[in-house]
Amino acid sequence: NCSTVLKTLHFITRPLSDEEGNFSLAYIITIHKELEMFVKLLRAIYMPQNIYCIHVDEKSPKDYKAAVQNIVNCFENIFISSKRENVVYAGFSRLQADINCMRDLVHSKIQWNYVINLCGQDYPIKTNKDIIRYIKSKWNGKNMTPGVVQPLHMKHRTQVSYREYVHSGMSYVYPTKNIKAKPPYNLTIYFGTAYYILTKEFVKFTLTDARAKDLLEWSRDTYSPDEHYWVTLNRLNG
Repeated sequence: NCSTVLKTLHFITRPLSDEEGNFSLAYIITIHKELEMFVKLLRAIYMPQNIYCIHVDEKSPKDYKAAVQNIVNCFENIFISSKRENVVYAGFSRLQADINCMRDLVHSKIQWNYVINLCGQDYPIKTNKDIIRYIKSKWNGKNMTPGVVQPLHMKHRTQVSYREYVHSGMSYVYPTKNIKAKPPYNLTIYFGTAYYILTKEFVKFTLTDARAKDLLEWSRDTYSPDEHYWVTLNRLNG
């Protein structure tokens, strides 16, 4: 019962200020367990002017998927990604899950300004207004995806080929003996966090630019590619 959901869980149903109403954020949330934690996270970050793409791990139990769908159905600005991955920790599938949501978000009717990615075990320590003001203060028109040139002790992640293993409840990434080719366009690989705040323009760029597409393809068999993909693209000239 959607009216009960909204009332008992105390979801915010209108923008709390004009400033927030005029600055929409998009969120990507990748989840696979702990429904209550997901609901608490969603309630904490929910604003009616924002938009939310939920990626539910394809391996999650049916009743978990159904429960998430029931919650999502109560909101016009929350949806489940149109394509779902069997997510493997540190695998390419984790990066692909974000990209699937990005493809959906760029076609949304809601005109969002920035996208923020989270996982089901995250929780905010700032309000929606705090986040917007921080973005506007130093990052207007810029991405937040910090990183450094790939350190020596991380080189193995992109020097040999990795594979994902998914079978009967077990999933992990393992290295092969195959040496990888150099990155496309002789790109310098940067290393940083898998979490980001990105402009809509940058998201469109990553989905259409030849360099971004080729780097994505090259990253398919790397270890934890979401920790180098965004930060490397963000360091491209221009």
